[in-house]
Amino acid sequence: MPKDIPSTTDPLVVFTPSGKRGHFPVGTPILTAARQLGVDLDSVCGGRGICSKCQIQPSYGEFPKHGVTVGQDALSEWNKVEERYKSKRGMIDGRRLGCQATVQGDVVVDVPPESQVHKQVVRKRAEVRDITLNPAARLFYVEVAEPDMHDPTGDMERLAAALKKQWNIDNVHADLHILQQLQPTLRKGSWKITCAIHLGDEENPPRIMQIWPGFYEGTLYGMAVDLGSTTIAAHLCDLSTGEVIASSGLMNPQIRFGEDLMSRVSYAMMNTNGDQEMTAAVREGMNALFTQIATEAGIDKTLIVDSVFVCNPVMHHLLLGIDPFELGQAPFALATSDALRLRARDLDLNIHPSARIYILPCIAGHVGADAAAVALSEEPDKSDELVLVVDVGTNAEILLGNRERVLACSSPTGPAFEGAQISAGQRAAPGAIERVEINPVTKEPRFRVIGCDLWSDEDGFAEATATTGITGICGSGIIEAIAEMRLAGIVDQSGLIGGPDQVGTPRCEPDDRTFQYVLHDASASGGPKITVTNPDIRAIQMAKAALYSGARLLMDKFGVDTVDRVVLAGAFGAHISAKHAMVLGMIPDAALDKVTSAGNAAGTGARIALLDVDKRHEIETTVRNIEKIETAIEPRFQEHFVNASAMPNSDDPFPILNSIVTLPAVNFNQGGEASSGGRRRRRRA
Repeated sequence: MPKDIPSTTDPLVVFTPSGKRGHFPVGTPILTAARQLGVDLDSVCGGRGICSKCQIQPSYGEFPKHGVTVGQDALSEWNKVEERYKSKRGMIDGRRLGCQATVQGDVVVDVPPESQVHKQVVRKRAEVRDITLNPAARLFYVEVAEPDMHDPTGDMERLAAALKKQWNIDNVHADLHILQQLQPTLRKGSWKITCAIHLGDEENPPRIMQIWPGFYEGTLYGMAVDLGSTTIAAHLCDLSTGEVIASSGLMNPQIRFGEDLMSRVSYAMMNTNGDQEMTAAVREGMNALFTQIATEAGIDKTLIVDSVFVCNPVMHHLLLGIDPFELGQAPFALATSDALRLRARDLDLNIHPSARIYILPCIAGHVGADAAAVALSEEPDKSDELVLVVDVGTNAEILLGNRERVLACSSPTGPAFEGAQISAGQRAAPGAIERVEINPVTKEPRFRVIGCDLWSDEDGFAEATATTGITGICGSGIIEAIAEMRLAGIVDQSGLIGGPDQVGTPRCEPDDRTFQYVLHDASASGGPKITVTNPDIRAIQMAKAALYSGARLLMDKFGVDTVDRVVLAGAFGAHISAKHAMVLGMIPDAALDKVTSAGNAAGTGARIALLDVDKRHEIETTVRNIEKIETAIEPRFQEHFVNASAMPNSDDPFPILNSIVTLPAVNFNQGGEASSGGRRRRRRA
């Protein structure tokens, strides 16, 4: 066998988060494997072990999703080049240099964001909202009575008395670190002091978080965190003004243990201490994000005294250090569904050690605190119209309701909407195709990429994208591409791509037993060839069918066939075209002007709860009144899923959509050439 054609008996190398995989001979450097598979792994020095740009994180244990067990000897031993680099410049424990580590056995390799050429653009930004400012932590300036021989009370007791008299704050407490600095602070300020106090709640008394001599003119900060299965986004807020000072996000480092939630539950089940590994990883990622945001904002992290977290149930348990085992099997029991009030030190977070952490309540076993935050942000329970709120992500949370009642469920859409499981897929980063249009007559495409405002057929496009290149296609891009292919008659209702003779374009090329559509081809100049294949379409069909089926099931429970309004939430939902989503059948039929985006509604809900403590009590009451529907035990879910696999649907009529667009009545299930040789064969998705 030629050396340049790896055997399938060679070790399997799986890269995350891209999902790209291939077999490579023993001794192949990981950097070489990455380059051959088109994995986005950086290297400036050409693999000489100098630049350290190619750092990777191998994962060990059992990975049922990938069908491999990774042993500790899956990579070559740590070598002198890596040791020299780590001793001089430092490197995170467990990391390896891709140019030095070689394949010795089956291995799963994570490419961290900082090692990617096209680094992730986390599109979870802070939405503009009017929020009542009523934070849990505030500054209070007080003048304290000096000690007196005739009144032998302690300084802390006199400070507590002053707070009660001057601010009506009763029963205030202080941690040991406050007592340790209280006396010199009082004397330095001539018995005038500013206290940062967390005002507490029905379970916790007011507590002094920080003190300054005299009048402190600074501010306090809070962090609103949306802990997603794919990305973590955080917004640093000024608690005195409500202003968002800085926002940022990063890829959830747990991705290396599995791209979807059930893969992570499986990892915890199959590997001893697997849940603890994932807990440590997400807390480390959180701390890195907090440090980054504080540095960008130019603030001291110890001034972050309050934080609100929203997350799905699996992330909820892994953040808390709870094994998610029970969430992987019926009846999907949560360890707790109530709101939690903790301290930063409980979660090993590197903000103020006594900072308070509030975690919103979960709704059900697979409908988490992130769905509660969406309910807080979008308030379906206060709507006169029947509104469907869909938080689109790896695990979609769906709410349907009005003033009368609100229903909720989750649907396992998987990572396809994020660009995973797609042949040319990637996450949203500069160079990724995000918008697509196809001429229905000529079948010629044009597209836009992240980081450039020009379309590919406009003057100056090549120059404008010279730096980033055209690297792949992200979630919003693959949705528009497939919907445009359906509108142009390139794909039939069942999801099959037609051949060149059937469609009338050479862009439809043979691809094994089916065809693929060429969206962009720069292979002649050494660039990528970006195609949409039938397996790509199948992955999107499965994801959108799960999404639609969940929504349709709630509509059945509500006794309706239509909704008044559809709200697309989530970082990904903010970038979906309503028309293209409806052409695919992702969402129920509705007037396009009734389909709106709420942006990162979960993050907005977290900010609302951070800045207004009354909303914390409100959402706890709201969640108790939401009716939970478990899709896994509903007999009609599978029926809806089968119908929703077609584009847009094999049963539901979509009259509004059909009044807007004309879907070609093509059928590619029989006939067509599957190869240049020419025999006609039946093709399957």
